[in-house]
This record gives sequence, C-alpha cells and structure tokens, in this order.
Amino acid sequence: MFSQRVMEHLAGSSGIRAMFEEGAQLKKIYGAENVFDFSIGNPDPEPPAETKEALKKFVLEDKPGLHWYMSNAGYADVRAKIAADLNKRNGSSTLSGDNIVMTVGAGGGLNVILKSLLNPGEEVIVFSPFFVEYGFYIDNHGGKMVVIETDPETFQPDLDVLEQSITPRTKAILINSPHNPTGVIYSEEKLRAMALLMEAKEREYGTTIFLISDEPYRDIVYDGATVPSVLAIFKNSLIGYSYSKSLSLPGERIGYVAANNMIENIDALMDALIFANRSLGFVNAPSLFQKVVGESLDAKVDVGIYQERRDMLYNHLIECGFDCIKPGGAFYLFPKCPIPDVMEFKNRALKHNIILVPGTGFGSSKHFRLAYCCSVETIKKSLPAFTALAKEVGIKK
Repeated sequence: MFSQRVMEHLAGSSGIRAMFEEGAQLKKIYGAENVFDFSIGNPDPEPPAETKEALKKFVLEDKPGLHWYMSNAGYADVRAKIAADLNKRNGSSTLSGDNIVMTVGAGGGLNVILKSLLNPGEEVIVFSPFFVEYGFYIDNHGGKMVVIETDPETFQPDLDVLEQSITPRTKAILINSPHNPTGVIYSEEKLRAMALLMEAKEREYGTTIFLISDEPYRDIVYDGATVPSVLAIFKNSLIGYSYSKSLSLPGERIGYVAANNMIENIDALMDALIFANRSLGFVNAPSLFQKVVGESLDAKVDVGIYQERRDMLYNHLIECGFDCIKPGGAFYLFPKCPIPDVMEFKNRALKHNIILVPGTGFGSSKHFRLAYCCSVETIKKSLPAFTALAKEVGIKK
C-alpha cells in the first residue's frame, strides 16, 4: 500500500528518536528531574541577544513584502552578507552572493546538493561513524552510500582506505567536522592530503569528485581549536551550513549552501542548486529568518556553556573508567562501550535512568553517544548514576 523503500527505511531508522521517546516515557514515571536524557542534540541555550533583537526589529517594523516570495536562492542582500563573511573567514575574496543558496537548514541543504549532483547509482563516500540520516539523504536521490572506517583511535579519515574505496562511480565524499557523534575536528593536514588524493583519482579516472562538508557545528569548538576551511583546500567543494547550533535556532530550520567559485561550470551548478531548492518543495528558505541571520553573522552562542558541560561529563566518565576521545567541537561524547553488547549496555543504563544512544545507528556497534547539550543540573545529577553504571559493568571498583 505504501512506499516499500520508505517502509524499509523506517524499519532501520534513527535510534536517536527511539531513545528520545523512551526517555519521555521514563520522565512520566519518575519525573523529568530524575531522568538523565542525553539522547538528542537539541541545544538548550537561548539565541544570542543580537539575534533576538534582529527578530524584534523585523517583526515590529511592519515593512511590506517581508513575507512575500523571493528568488528561490533567497534574499540577495542576505546571500551577499554571508559570502562576505565566508571570504573573511577564508582570507579570500572569491565568493559572491551568487555562490550562496539559502536553505531549510543543513539537512535541506545536503538534499539540495545531492539532488543537484547525483545520477542513479553514483557513489557517495562517508566515514564511519557518521550522522544517521546520511544514508537516507543519499538514497533520496538515487545514490549509493559507501561507508569506510576511520582511524579507530582518532576517528580521523584513513586515507589508505579512502584511496582503495574511490572508484570511477565516486561522485562525492561527504564529511562532517566538527563531527557528530565524536566531536572530532578533521585536521588541516589530513584534509590537504585528502584533496591531493582526490585530485589524483580525478586524473586517473577522468572524473570530478566533489567534497561536501556538513558544517552545523563549525562554530562550536573548544580550547582554541580552529576548523579548517574546505573552500580554501578543495577546489570542487560545497558546504551545507545551519544556524541551528551557532545561533541556537534548530526549530527555525535556516541555513545555506555555499559552492566554491572555482568549480568548473559553476553557473550551471548554481542553477541546479536553485532548481533543486524549488523542486524538492522547499521553494525558498523561511523569509523572516533569512533576514534575522543576515543581521546576526557576528553573533554566537556562548561556547563556554557547552565547554563546562563537556568537561564535567567527560572528566567524570574518564574517572569512572570509560574510554573516550575528548571532543574538540560539537556537543557529543562517543565513549567505547565497556561490554560487548551495546544494546545490553543501553538497557543497563536505562535502569539507572540514563538515556543514551547506541552507536549502531552511526555505524559503530562498539560505542554509544551522549549529547551534552542538556542542562548543567541534569549532568550534575547524572554523575552518581554513571558511577553506579560503571560499577555494575565492572570498570570501576
């Protein structure tokens, strides 16, 4: 009766939402204050004051036309501001507003990119662990997801494995840095080596391989870390960006796609991106919040809020005997599961009212994810529960 493909996807769909729903049931039983929900990356800080003031300004000035249709690419003045901001970040002047398409968040942007690039059966390489929706996005547009492992100790891309995995049907490599679920930032050295490898494979096969960078966490970084610019490293590069995290606006679904001006036939690609934005049914990104983010480009949430939470939870887990890489960005921990069966570990955590997400949905059966974008109070109250859980599985005496 219904789409067989969708029904198949539903059967293997996101464990994140499943755990979120399980947490909701526990909260009804024990009270929300007694359940420690680390399931979903839903940032709780309020948007910056500048963003709220911009919203007030555009709502209250009652200027005619604010809610009308505009170009499917978005408002020209907002796109120009974003291009200028990216040029400043990259130390260049190559981008213009014509290289930007405003999108319905990064998820919408990735679908716009993939629809514009993919022919049936072409391959998109992703690195495991990976964001759970990537496979669905790629399948939406007839592509084939090729999953390859990262270095198990650092979660950095393994370029030897990448070299063996690129084929004449490889259309794109999709990366995410800072990374969900590990919090790892891909190093500039690694990215430059990847660019050289891709160029060599393009010459070998006579093809073009695109680098797609999913960057919703680009501005959530710690300890003085920087995120290398893919536009400055990869000629054939596109960015999918969202203001969900940097401005704490996940429910507003506002972001953009930026395409490197060095891409051959860039005008044709931009036309394709704009067409995809329309034909996928987005038509255009939300008009009001295009204007709001256009006046909030220098605003950011206080990253110190997340760093305090990271340090509190990470330090306690390490003290309890868990094995985990310290995140350089985003707001997730991805510890190794201390017992062989991650689903059994998830069930044991539930007995302590800890809601975590098994790593299986991210492509790893040996890890679990904790989203620490919840309140400090939740984290503080959870620490004894993690201690008890660690004792139960035998990693803490």
